[in-house]
Amino acid sequence: MDIHSIRKDTKGLSDKIFLNSAGSSLMPEVVVKTMTDYLHQEEMYGGYETANRNAELISGFYEETAKLINAKASNMAFTSSATDAYVKALSSISFAEGDCIITTNDDYVSNQIAFISLQKKYNIEIIRLKNLADHELDLEDLENIIQKRNPKLVAVTHIPTNSGLIQNVEGVGKICRKYDVLYLVDACQSVGQMVVDVEKIGCDFLTATGRKFLRGPRGTGFLYVSDRAIAQNLAPLFLDMSGAVWTGFNEYELIKTAKRFELWENSYAALLGLTEAVNYANNIGLSTIENYNQKLSGKLRNELQNKGFRVLDEGNNLSSIITFCTQDGSIESIQKVLKEHNVYFSISPKNGALIDFTHKNVDGVIRFSPHYFNTSDEIEAVLEILSK
Repeated sequence: MDIHSIRKDTKGLSDKIFLNSAGSSLMPEVVVKTMTDYLHQEEMYGGYETANRNAELISGFYEETAKLINAKASNMAFTSSATDAYVKALSSISFAEGDCIITTNDDYVSNQIAFISLQKKYNIEIIRLKNLADHELDLEDLENIIQKRNPKLVAVTHIPTNSGLIQNVEGVGKICRKYDVLYLVDACQSVGQMVVDVEKIGCDFLTATGRKFLRGPRGTGFLYVSDRAIAQNLAPLFLDMSGAVWTGFNEYELIKTAKRFELWENSYAALLGLTEAVNYANNIGLSTIENYNQKLSGKLRNELQNKGFRVLDEGNNLSSIITFCTQDGSIESIQKVLKEHNVYFSISPKNGALIDFTHKNVDGVIRFSPHYFNTSDEIEAVLEILSK
């Protein structure tokens, strides 16, 4: 990995230390150029003609994203965000009163709200898995619940947005396959920072965004749909002519691929920008990115602890998200000094991780999320800033 070339490709690094890739990362120059070039074509030729002229490039999105997660092009759908992908997957499942969803205490806030919305609408039950003493998922608890309740869906966030925890999605997937239960994985924070393999995970749906560790544009994401889910004719509640063919006055026929989860109207400039971002990551290699990120984030996490900060990440496998505060639980002084020195970061509030932060007895945390364009020197500089 040529860190010098990567940093040269990333104009936003010139005047700051950027540690917020879990929020919205910095795009490589090629991503921005691809999007602006396409928009200039639309300026000259209009949207329809431009799409026709770039049909081959547009179709390349499906091959490139499939390569990223070890899938097939027919399993991929472009979406406007990870949440867009997630709610489309949820809407394809016919919930009824008495059904249950199994999820975790650490699932993403928007997913938790979606589950509660389904609960209010259909009177379903939300069951959250127990955590073991080391904060890992209790897979024995999962198997017992599945045997007793026959859930309609198991849904797990791979990496919670407010924690460095990497949840055992592969272990969950094995149990879901054993009992033939639909399985939805939110990979919003993992895709782009580490290897994600849908064959190993064994999920029916996987959702991701472009703007985080993939370094793509906002307003982009993708949905993976397994062959099994496609064969079961699962489709979003509201289709349009992209997802189905109108075959009779009151009939339609679903298309045979995951593109049934798309809507006909898309921003192709954004789609091509995301394609370039995925290609950029694929060319470096996700295993290379993962190894680099583990070393960088591990160093930052350990040194923060050594300097007396309260690091809140729990679990045996930790990611490139580091959450911390002072020993008394405050973040104001940290926030002030970081802003004064142009260090970019996020603040994660309690209502974004209500169960986890109630357990940890904090009202909010500072979140760092270094990525492969960051350097050890930058980490040292941030640690020095925090020592002041």
